[in-house]
Amino acid sequence: GVQLLESGGGLVQPGGSLRLSCAASGFTFSKIYMSWSRQAPGKDLEWVAGIEAGGDGIWYAKFVNGRFNIYRDNAKNMVYLDLSSQQVQDTDMYYCAEGNAGVRGPGTMVTVSS
Repeated sequence: GVQLLESGGGLVQPGGSLRLSCAASGFTFSKIYMSWSRQAPGKDLEWVAGIEAGGDGIWYAKFVNGRFNIYRDNAKNMVYLDLSSQQVQDTDMYYCAEGNAGVRGPGTMVTVSS
């Protein structure tokens, strides 16, 4: 079955950067739209970014405001999310998913704090 595993989260200071990675298996990755979402405790899941199967179509949530970059490597079955100019309010568990609302991985925690 579909398996997704995120990594790369951690503690970063405001204004800092992180690279999140998601390893995918169990499906034809190169044919599937992938996305990143995030969720804070007690809050709803919030969509962050999506990327088409071939990598040509990319979309971001309005709050990203040019600070994040989603990309993928279909040869490695990987999708990435580069976070930059991070703000305290970016503190969340970040998930990659098949589609926008499909199977998600266990998530990787990003904490932005001084």
